[in-house]
Amino acid sequence: MIHVGIGYDVHALVEGRKLVLGCVEIPHERGLDGHSDADALAHAITDAVLGAIGEVDIGHFFPNTDPRWKGAPSRVFLEESARQVKARGGRIVNIDATLIAERPKIFPHIGLMKERVAAALGLPVNKVGIKATTNERMGFLGREEGIAAMAVASVDLPE
Repeated sequence: MIHVGIGYDVHALVEGRKLVLGCVEIPHERGLDGHSDADALAHAITDAVLGAIGEVDIGHFFPNTDPRWKGAPSRVFLEESARQVKARGGRIVNIDATLIAERPKIFPHIGLMKERVAAALGLPVNKVGIKATTNERMGFLGREEGIAAMAVASVDLPE
């Protein structure tokens, strides 16, 4: 039976941090603020996968109060969400995600993001969709104060 989950994440852009999105370091003058590497795309995808299996969100598995996750690569979170699916006898069918950022340009990095996300989830690359858009200069995203991501995951679980 196919189950669907959605995920959303947003982080503020700050000085002195690397920008990591989709497990790829992207050249930019600012990075995302957070306890881990603050990869908003990986976090949204992780929440979508966890939601599809009826689990709690990423913060319950990897609390920002736990020093083990300080600076952790979000690939670990993706891998754990895939492990949770497998432990239930399921399989991830596909992922579709969108990044929302005014800058930097995301398109040149999408191919590598898809490869890395797919590898972390144990999926073929063609089962991972990643797109990018702007917020048309409106709101905090439009003012380049942060970057957001949303994702949908479909998971096939036994009944």
